[in-house]
Amino acid sequence: MADEKTSKPWAGRFQKAADPALESFSSSVHFDRRLWRQDLRGSVAHARMLAKQGILDESEAETLVRGLERVGRELADGTLELDPAAEDIHMNVERRLYTLVGDVAGKLHSGRSRNDQVATDLALWMRDEIPRLRRVLLDLRSVLVERATGEVDVILPGYTHLQRAQPVRLAHHWLAHFEALSRDDSRLRDARARISHSPLGAGALAGTTLPLDRDATALELGFEAPARNSLDAISSRDAALELLSNTAILMIHLSRICEELVLWNSSEFGFVEMDDSFSTGSSLMPQKKNPDVAELVRGKSGRVVGDLVSLLVTMKGLPLAYNRDMQEDKEPLFDAVETACACLEVLSGTIRTLRVNRQAMAAAAADPMLLATDLAEHLVEARVPFREAHEVVGRIVAHALDAGAPLSALSRDTLTGFHPALDIDPATFFSAERSLEARSLVGGPARKAVDAALREAQRLIETTREELGATGDPA
Repeated sequence: MADEKTSKPWAGRFQKAADPALESFSSSVHFDRRLWRQDLRGSVAHARMLAKQGILDESEAETLVRGLERVGRELADGTLELDPAAEDIHMNVERRLYTLVGDVAGKLHSGRSRNDQVATDLALWMRDEIPRLRRVLLDLRSVLVERATGEVDVILPGYTHLQRAQPVRLAHHWLAHFEALSRDDSRLRDARARISHSPLGAGALAGTTLPLDRDATALELGFEAPARNSLDAISSRDAALELLSNTAILMIHLSRICEELVLWNSSEFGFVEMDDSFSTGSSLMPQKKNPDVAELVRGKSGRVVGDLVSLLVTMKGLPLAYNRDMQEDKEPLFDAVETACACLEVLSGTIRTLRVNRQAMAAAAADPMLLATDLAEHLVEARVPFREAHEVVGRIVAHALDAGAPLSALSRDTLTGFHPALDIDPATFFSAERSLEARSLVGGPARKAVDAALREAQRLIETTREELGATGDPA
């Protein structure tokens, strides 16, 4: 029977049927089914190439293409029920093709192995999914720029060691996260550019004796060229590892944003309040409003890092060429991309709708202790060696703490008593706004520097939007 033949293409070698436990254990159709679009694209390109090379008649190729298109429609509308006994999406497609077009379906696999078929499908899937991931990442980057544009005048403490350090603009803080996410976008773009060579035609590991035109199928599928080495083409998974690595780094960046949101949303900070639409309550305590979105994204970062580690460990001891261990490449990859997309989408909404408590941020940034470094740098401008200046200001800080007074309450005479170059007016010197405007170097928090950073961020947003285009598929 055709169905039996196509569900087990190696059946001629074996005298016994596979044990049901093995069939269930080895089946991958429950997760590789999401490759069906890429699988059909590769098969259509392969069929057309076989006809051009005289391996199939034109009529046979046309029959195969029409059959594959029918299978695609059935998969799209959900009328084709996939059979786990057929092991994977590739054999499910071929089994259905036999039913639709008869024995000519058996010619489709001429010159092709499931090894190069799977590698091609996975490469196509990654090329399709990276633009989708970049689009949702673009949304979050745009939200950060929108918030920064509207919050240039909001001042808060910058932190090191989770201790108040120096005042910064909230716009500067949002743009710091924008920069990290922009590097993530750059890594994703570069990763897609490296998925540029088609594995199709590499066969099981050593190509085929049939006169295939690998250049033709590569170009039809959107690759730059065929893979240069058949062994490497079917056994490498570094593109998947690179995408997983990029996604893991992205999730770490999202986790850091979320950690800040959790802290800022707490009563102890009170810097922000999550919108009701992106918060949850407590099943016991009616007063609670929890930042669950930020906590979940923070938690899911560990899941994606685990996806990366999973495939790294799977691949680390495999000899060339294909090994069945490599079936384990898809689930972590699919999971990481879907998880990252979901996290980006929900975090965009969370940040877009959150309320900033400007007064609480300003009050925290008004602590004169945050300007101790400014005192030291004032001494440096007066030609005092920095190490000496640091020691002098340290003694001033200790004096203020012992007196229970803020630095701004110290008199001019008190300051000059520690060093004559500190002949300043404390009332004007200990101003967060003055301090910020003095930090006008490129990359600093002064308004001029932040305005320039915003213009560059807007340029990067527009460049990415144009690159992705309406379809999200870079050229």
